[in-house]
Amino acid sequence: MSTENTTKNPTETPAIEHTRNGLCFRPNVDIRERDEELLVLADVPGAASDSIDVNFEDGMLTIHAKVAPRQEHDHRYLVREYGVGDFYRTFRVSEAVDAGKISAEYADGVLMLHLPKAEAVKPRKIEVSAK
Repeated sequence: MSTENTTKNPTETPAIEHTRNGLCFRPNVDIRERDEELLVLADVPGAASDSIDVNFEDGMLTIHAKVAPRQEHDHRYLVREYGVGDFYRTFRVSEAVDAGKISAEYADGVLMLHLPKAEAVKPRKIEVSAK
């Protein structure tokens, strides 16, 4: 699996893009390869599960999590460091994935995506018979 956005230094803050609708952050992710699946863990704090869109089409995985504003603009802030905005990230998935079996879970600000590998690419043990 490759990503179109890579962070050179893991301590860097996520990339922020200004869009017509406000700020859009690139969520940090961990991607693990298992025998049966790829597991994607994406940090999308502040999003509600019904405001997260996950799409997989033509080998592209897209995550878009909408986050409602939490800071009132009519207040006078002395310090305001917490940025609020949507999360958006796209990956090209090079492994063969069974798109019909992709599942997603969301808890405590973390989106967990299960991308099952297609049967043709799963590792398998081949029995050797003696003659």
